[in-house]
Amino acid sequence: MSTSSMAPPPPQPANAVNTNKAHLDPLPPSVFTLPQTAQLEALYTIIRDKDTPRGDFLFYSDRIIRLLVEEGLNHLPVVKKTIQTPTGSSYEGVGFQGKICGVSILRAGEAMEAGLREVCRSVRIGKILIQRDEETAQPKLFYSKFPPDIKDRYVLLLDPMLATGGSAIKAVEVLMEHGVPEERIIFVNLIASPEGLKTFTGKFPLLKVITGWIDEGLNEKAFIIPGLGDFGERRYCV
Repeated sequence: MSTSSMAPPPPQPANAVNTNKAHLDPLPPSVFTLPQTAQLEALYTIIRDKDTPRGDFLFYSDRIIRLLVEEGLNHLPVVKKTIQTPTGSSYEGVGFQGKICGVSILRAGEAMEAGLREVCRSVRIGKILIQRDEETAQPKLFYSKFPPDIKDRYVLLLDPMLATGGSAIKAVEVLMEHGVPEERIIFVNLIASPEGLKTFTGKFPLLKVITGWIDEGLNEKAFIIPGLGDFGERRYCV
């Protein structure tokens, strides 16, 4: 048989190996990742590519954010609820227990607000700005604004990247200072480093983390590798 008549190779199946666990095994019990399907890996490949146009970066990162928010909502407590359908039948379902709100870590975390609003109608959004203190090199709170009843809500803390974990740890400390119990906080992010996850979950074992992908680690400059670069720069700079 000539090579010209040979059938093309079949498509490659989705990876059977959980790359997340390859980089952090075992996963801390409070860490939950998105199912690593071929579609998800394709989305991450697009947003990681340095040559991806900004418009495509926005579109495909928004798709991942939507998946992450949906997964985050799966971890909220529910209570049994009985309703009547239009056919006159009763249905034994569930309803969310308690109110929720989102809190974005500025500025990159703001990119995740739209995904939350798409699935949670009229959701309240808080904001928090944390930057490194030039003198101490430690994360420092510069600004925060929360719903007045935040201590009574479940909080989805939003930040795309978890590198060293310093900013996220400071954000949780600020939330807890405002009366939010640790177990009512769900941290949602796109890419995490194993080092950051170990530090973060070691300090807050009752807090749940929803991440899309766990990367290889941090380089000497504390950048996530392979990562995707500066999320905020790629998101907001034309």
